[in-house]
Amino acid sequence: MAALVADRLARRRPGDPPLILGLCGAQGSGKSTIAARLAKQVERSAILSLDDLYLTRVERQRLARAVHPLFATRGVSGTHDVTLGVETIAAIVRGEAVPLPRFDKAIDDRAPPSTWPCAPKGCQLLIFEGWCVGARAQDAAALVAPLNMLEAAEDADGTWRRHVNAALASDYPRLFAPIDPLVLLVPPDWSTVLRWRTQQEEALRRTRGPGAGVMDDMQLARFVSHHERLTRHIWAEMPGRADLCLTLAEDRTLAA
Repeated sequence: MAALVADRLARRRPGDPPLILGLCGAQGSGKSTIAARLAKQVERSAILSLDDLYLTRVERQRLARAVHPLFATRGVSGTHDVTLGVETIAAIVRGEAVPLPRFDKAIDDRAPPSTWPCAPKGCQLLIFEGWCVGARAQDAAALVAPLNMLEAAEDADGTWRRHVNAALASDYPRLFAPIDPLVLLVPPDWSTVLRWRTQQEEALRRTRGPGAGVMDDMQLARFVSHHERLTRHIWAEMPGRADLCLTLAEDRTLAA
């Protein structure tokens, strides 16, 4: 991946817009660590996480009342402030020193703008990372049957998953359009994703203690279930068009 970035940056001419690298990977796959390492190699770089673009808690509660209760939970397409992301990326492309949104998972709400860091003026590399960065919508036929227990029990008629898919089809293309190149991290399987995400939560539990937005095992399993459908769809659809696919071993290193 570093070689891909170096090659693309070497082709840039004075006055060119920044390289916008899309980094897509399931929960717990090490996206943040990889992004931080890449950013350190470029003098003027910034990282924007899709997780930092979530709607506020009040906005998600409003969506939950209007459309489906599952939208109270952050994560899927439809729970992000797409316009905020589009405007942030556009400002970076213009070379501005723009504030980068931050979401505080401990309170499940957007952090105060006064705490947001800034992308550097004249940014050369923007790494846009997230669990469904660059994703495309599913065909309608794929939405008919529930995929897991969460969908079967709480979205039996498919209202939630259809709205998630419609949001991905209509709102997110403008957010993902500037991405070039797109890199996909591919884990061994879904059970590995759940194990990685559990490890992350255990680490938070050790540092923060109980509460403070930390989930127990049952809460985590339910939370991850919200993401299973689109994650599996990404694994099936994105490898054919991503600029680079990196297959990960169970320890998050590159598989042989």
